Amino acid sequence: MSAIDHDRSGPSGAAARRPVRLLRNMTAKIASIPMVLTALVIFVGCTAWTVLYSFTKSGMLPKLKFVGLDQYDRLWSSSRWWGAIENLAIFGFFSLIFTLAIGFFLATLLDRKVRGEDVFRTIFLYPFALSFIVTGLVWQWILNPEFGVQHVVRSLGWDSFTFDPLYDADIVLYGLLIAGLWQGTGLVMCIMLAGLRGIDDDIWKAARVDGIPTWKTYTHVIIPMMRPVFVTALVLIASGIIKVYDLVIAQTSGGPGLASDMPAIYVMQHLFGAQNLGQGFAASTMMLLSVIIILIPWAYLEFGGKKRG
Repeated sequence: MSAIDHDRSGPSGAAARRPVRLLRNMTAKIASIPMVLTALVIFVGCTAWTVLYSFTKSGMLPKLKFVGLDQYDRLWSSSRWWGAIENLAIFGFFSLIFTLAIGFFLATLLDRKVRGEDVFRTIFLYPFALSFIVTGLVWQWILNPEFGVQHVVRSLGWDSFTFDPLYDADIVLYGLLIAGLWQGTGLVMCIMLAGLRGIDDDIWKAARVDGIPTWKTYTHVIIPMMRPVFVTALVLIASGIIKVYDLVIAQTSGGPGLASDMPAIYVMQHLFGAQNLGQGFAASTMMLLSVIIILIPWAYLEFGGKKRG
């Protein structure tokens, strides 16, 4: 190697190439500046501001009068907060299981290259394009006993039929679940369908040659191969469940009583209704912590495993 080549490959040559690399794709880097500033100033800044003021005695207006963990002590001593957590756990468990199961089942049906696949995919995905407020209002009308499903069935002759989940405190969460599944399964279906379309056809051919049943191919081969897809869908669903608010407000406003109360409703009512910013900030910080707990395992599985590989 000549002296010139040695100089280019040495530390001075690497230093000379570094500015060149920094100048690459300058248009894209300049275009990303507003997004980076938005993320830093609005998301990170506002999050830090919220966490900071959760340790203060802020009432109607924020004030830097620190009270330590008093707001968190009040939060976890509140029976209403515990009730909201319990409601969220029940709603979240069934929503997570059924959204994944129904979404994957619909994806397996569409993966069979059925006729009119584009039409079915649009029909299943369309509810996701609606806001949760619209979804909640639509299902509030459908489940209303005066002119919804109960009224229609009774008009057909079944006078003793009763179906009013939004007005029964024991099953109101399952009424919310129906609306949540109607809106959320379409997105999960598309995610699962994309994962299924990424599976090599040779795997299916080999399974058929070996005489492996279809269900066993899914459970023993396809689903393990789609682990990253399931993890991504799981994170999206769980993050949406934790901050569920507008769907509940549109359908029940947290009622009957507090039977469908959720942590997000607790936060909003303390921020704007009770004018207790410190308590609302403490509750929102706990919700943020829940999301972080979900995202850390996902980030580890997605990026940590790749680095080890």
